[in-house]
Amino acid sequence: MRLLIILFPLFFLSAGMTSNSFREEQMNCTRIREAYAAKEKIVDKTLAEHSISRNNMRIYLRAFKNEKKFELWAKNTADSVFVLIKEFSICDLSGSEGPKRRSHDLQVPEGFYHISKLNPYSRYYLSMQINYPNASDSIRGVRGHLGNEIFIHGSCLSSGCLAMTDDKIKELFVYCIEAYNSGQEEIGLTIFPAQLNEAKYAALTKEYSKSKDKISLWADLKKSYDLFEQTKVPPTVKFLRDGTHEVN
Repeated sequence: MRLLIILFPLFFLSAGMTSNSFREEQMNCTRIREAYAAKEKIVDKTLAEHSISRNNMRIYLRAFKNEKKFELWAKNTADSVFVLIKEFSICDLSGSEGPKRRSHDLQVPEGFYHISKLNPYSRYYLSMQINYPNASDSIRGVRGHLGNEIFIHGSCLSSGCLAMTDDKIKELFVYCIEAYNSGQEEIGLTIFPAQLNEAKYAALTKEYSKSKDKISLWADLKKSYDLFEQTKVPPTVKFLRDGTHEVN
């Protein structure tokens, strides 16, 4: 999938541009203007209902493959915890439970990621690239054949990406732009095989008991899931040399 990628949030922010200029720069793109025209009022209303200012907003994203659910969490910069402000259904995702370990396996990745680029010229209307392969994927995947260009995008067709529909990606784009505009440097995204409550985690680990790779990753994701459910603060994740994670 050959895409023209523009909009580098960290570049604009680190280059000393004012916060308002970041949003204004994005408005040069027709599809982003369309997204704001369609979704800005909805975004403002949702934020107001949760007492969150878009001028001081931080967001965190979670995706659950089994349930085809995408969560948007947010808080004010000064707040200590995140609150769930929106749930989106994922229109389509390919593959099954388990991480992506090579190109062309049609798997949606699982693990700890962040949004790396925004693309308003996607063949799937709008798209947000994630930083696959991360450090763990690079260690545990097929070296030299990991694949790349994994996106959250519009439309309803997936070949390893999270397809949200054009309507939903418009709203997600507005939230991301507003978060970058208010000074957020990195938007975290955790992709789970499923909602890892005790029953589901037990079922998954039993079904895939012979897959050490899956069991190891899911143990780290389970710890992250439990910590966030308890604290509503995304845990700090350190990537270790064997491809596992230190989750605190």
